[in-house]
Amino acid sequence: MIRTLADATPDTCGGKAATLATLLRHGFCVPDGFVVPFEAHRAARSTAPAHTRAEGPDQEVIPPGLAERVAQQLAQMGDPPVAVRSSAAKEGSREASAAGQYATILAVRGTSAVVEAIRTCWRSALSDRVADYWSRSRHPNQPGASPMAVLVQRLVDAEISGVMFTPDHASTSTSTRIEASWGLGPSVVDGTVVPDTYQVAADGRITRATAQKAVRLDRDLGGIMCRPVRESQRGRPSLDDPAVAEIAAAGKRIAGLLGAPQDVEWAIADGHVWILQARPITAPLPDLPTGTPTTTTTTTASVLTGAPGSPGTATGPARILRSPSDFSRARPGEVLVCRFTDPAWTPLFRIVAAVVTETGGALSHAAIVAREYALPAVLGVPEVMTRVHDGDLVTVDGTTGVVTPAHPRNPASRCSTT
Repeated sequence: MIRTLADATPDTCGGKAATLATLLRHGFCVPDGFVVPFEAHRAARSTAPAHTRAEGPDQEVIPPGLAERVAQQLAQMGDPPVAVRSSAAKEGSREASAAGQYATILAVRGTSAVVEAIRTCWRSALSDRVADYWSRSRHPNQPGASPMAVLVQRLVDAEISGVMFTPDHASTSTSTRIEASWGLGPSVVDGTVVPDTYQVAADGRITRATAQKAVRLDRDLGGIMCRPVRESQRGRPSLDDPAVAEIAAAGKRIAGLLGAPQDVEWAIADGHVWILQARPITAPLPDLPTGTPTTTTTTTASVLTGAPGSPGTATGPARILRSPSDFSRARPGEVLVCRFTDPAWTPLFRIVAAVVTETGGALSHAAIVAREYALPAVLGVPEVMTRVHDGDLVTVDGTTGVVTPAHPRNPASRCSTT
């Protein structure tokens, strides 16, 4: 019911865990941990009484002995805070990333909390958003009820973290793209900040676009805490050139080892670059505009600009949505405009014509899924939820990162002058 991370294989523990095992064996800094394999999930389902199995995923029970084994593994690790993450069948494959679709729980501590987090990961396999994602993927018959393995790893208290896309030598682009911000990685992967962007050319030349990173995520006594970044640090580059070069070099080695361009989540802590995940890139990135500026986004009276997230152009009426409670207001063919999109927003990608967000970058989960759905997307557009109103006709160019309202508005025009 438990395997050490180094012993994980695709057949027993899924691709995410098996890839990390490969990197660990080849000397990369991968957080230590263990895996609850597919077999434990099968045992959980077979252990539950027949009448409760029919009631759905909440009725899955922990099979006998698993909690004790988890306690033993945590004790061997020194009972640290851990990250509990899915490693589902076909998740992170070359055909479909399933980016952000399954559960991840960070800063979990203690046997009972870890066991409950394992159940949460198992339950996420039967969520509506997972079913919706797989129905649009190249694996439309992916069974939501298939067993899931679960990764339990020591949490890296990151000073800086982010995502990297390694070069795709089959395309015209041979550069490495890196997005980074302060603190733990979900701020970048979930798109809740506009990250710094770095591009490393084949000859090692580095270009950068530095963003205003207003908030960061860090571990707290009760889990994960969002807190403001000091004013003096917000506009500072999160990475210097040597760190960018080190991360890019690690990405090149990972891509060579795994035999394909990779989407890599990384973190910097205690002077080391830690690799948290690597999976094949499922859809190519739009190229950065020529002459990337020193700030990532601009706004003028007639054009709004952000990060090119998913190529293509679409025109439609804007729909401003502020939370999942607004989802019922969305209509087919509209342009989704929101602060950011976490995985719960993925079902909307089936009906909207394009996606525009105020925060986030081209390597976030929302952008990855938009590319897989061939849905134009522009990320990190400042003030877009103020400058665009419901019903405004907008054109979204996800290749260049430009959003053009038919009737641009000035935020000040909405304020009283009396």
